[in-house]
Parts: sequence; structure tokens; C-alpha cells
Amino acid sequence: MDILLNAIEARVLGSLAEKETTTPEYYPLSLNALVNACNQKSSRDPVMNLREDEVREALHALSGKGLAGPASGADSRVTKYEHRLQEKFNFTRGEAAIICVLLLRGAQTPGELRGRTERVHHFEELADVQSSLQRLINREPPLVKMLPRQPGTKEARYLHLFCGDIEVPEPASAPASHVATGAAENARIARLEEEVVTLRTELAEVKQQLAEFRKQFE
Repeated sequence: MDILLNAIEARVLGSLAEKETTTPEYYPLSLNALVNACNQKSSRDPVMNLREDEVREALHALSGKGLAGPASGADSRVTKYEHRLQEKFNFTRGEAAIICVLLLRGAQTPGELRGRTERVHHFEELADVQSSLQRLINREPPLVKMLPRQPGTKEARYLHLFCGDIEVPEPASAPASHVATGAAENARIARLEEEVVTLRTELAEVKQQLAEFRKQFE
């Protein structure tokens, strides 16, 4: 990919893309608001503690790459900043949401992406996430890659390529005993989840009975 970002530039770009949709009333963002967005403790992996000068430097670099810059026509004395992903790549809304969340949270499975993009874009089906990922993979140059599936997992993870490609070694085949142990553990967790649901149902019934009993003495 001809546009390579460092980790801070990726965080700044992802934060701008996120806030455009989640808090449109405050977008474009002032430098101070952008620093706060970059340093959020929620929906960020890893959590960062960026300084104002680091964010300003990242904005300068993104501007040079045509990915972000000062908002044009903003009626404010304070300079505000916007991303320019749409102008650069002409994403669909689904593709833009996926890139946004990948920039902010690193490699994720389609299931994780579907849940975490909900505030930015609603995917009706998991297949919609997968088709958006495939289109991003098929771009020239590709913007996303699929990582090797980890042992014991059902879904592969996907990673954006704005910070360059990374080589991830193929996971070694898990021993049969490890697979068996994982299956047993999954079964145990499923049983525990069922027991929790049952207990919650029984607790709700007891609360209802208690409320009806109290009404007799009111």
C-alpha cells in the first residue's frame, strides 16, 4: 500500500472517522476534542495517552497524505479537523465502518466487527460484514487482510493494512488432547450458561411471587 501510517496517525484517523458518525453535532473536531477522542479508554485497543503535539504532528502527516486536514468552511475561530477517507477511497458505509473500527481496535473477527460497528453502521447479517471485508481485501492495493485462524477458534481475524503488511506465522496444529480439552471446556461453559439462565428465571419467579404475597397485606 502506498499510504503507510504509524500507530498515532492510525488512531487519529480512526477517531475522526468514528466521531463523524457517533457525535456529528461536535464534528469536525477541535484539536482538544480530537486528543480526548484518541485517548478514550473505551473502544480503543491499545489505550493511548497522546499529547497535543503528537496529535498535531499526526494531523500534519495525514494532511500530506490526503487523509485528513482542517475542515473547510467551518464557522469557528478554533481550527477544526476532519477525515477525508471517503474522498480518497469512496467507501460504502459498511466498508467505512469496518475500516474505522479496525483502525481503533486492531485485528478482529467478523462477529466482533459486526457488534463493534453498530454505533457507526448496522449490518443486518454477518454475511454483510464478510462481503464488505472481501471487497476491502480485493481492492488494489488491498486495504485489509485475513490473518491465519488461531487453534480452537471458529472465526479468522482481519487486520487493516494502513500501517503496512505484517507477517503472522501459521499457527501450529493443536495436539488432539488439547482439542479435546478445549471441546470439554466449551461444553462446561455452555452448561454453566444454561444454569445461569435457569437461575435467573427462577429468581424472577420468586420475586413475582413475593410481590404478590406482599400485596395481600397492603
